Amino acid sequence: MQIYWTNINKIIDETSEVKTYLLDCPEEFTWEEGSHTHFALEGFNAGEKPNRSLIRHMSISTLPHENSIGITTRIREQCSEFKTILRNLEVGTKVAIFKTHSNVPLKRVDKNVYLLSSGVGLATFRPLVLDYFERADNVNQIHSLNIDTSRDFLFTNIFKSIPDKKFISQFVDNRKDYYEEVKYLAADKDGLFYIVGSDEFLVQNMEVLRDQGIKPEQIMLDKHEKGLHELKSSVFTGQDNNLVNTK
Repeated sequence: MQIYWTNINKIIDETSEVKTYLLDCPEEFTWEEGSHTHFALEGFNAGEKPNRSLIRHMSISTLPHENSIGITTRIREQCSEFKTILRNLEVGTKVAIFKTHSNVPLKRVDKNVYLLSSGVGLATFRPLVLDYFERADNVNQIHSLNIDTSRDFLFTNIFKSIPDKKFISQFVDNRKDYYEEVKYLAADKDGLFYIVGSDEFLVQNMEVLRDQGIKPEQIMLDKHEKGLHELKSSVFTGQDNNLVNTK
């Protein structure tokens, strides 16, 4: 396993609780849209075993041509040890990234794409939308739907409807409106539905989509194969699995 040590080159306050940490791109480090990585703080590998409290799985919210690795995360006033340390980091601090992988690259199969997210989960979809704007080949259109009860919506400079590019962006601040809109989108029985959020959010969305006749193969989750199978099985076959976050 290769560990890339790199520096924070900029910190952006996206909202009162959400920050984006832009990291220098190490040589030979590559990624694609929809990628996540292991993001670790200094000291995580100082002992015989990795200190897992200093490691988190994080989505990369940028594309390679932006020349920075973007890590966007919510940091509440009451937060974990990891985020307490992260909140106090400064530009120039070294951090580590490793085990980078994409579970949700943009499928270009001549279908409509629906991006369903909760809160800061929108960071996973930012690179997919930018990639679509640059090259819309074999994607009919994209419709983004995000729920954020804080009403501090993210990336509104990018997530705004652009009819000429066949891109629709919606933000809602309550569950009722959100799930009513999911039902409406599910009228497209041939669409592809990408979902990013907590396990509870993933399951609730899949249940709504299932009830509207959407098949499991039309649903993309930001999960490794094992977690993907467990979540889909719990919804589409009724199996009672131990739902663990294996992202």
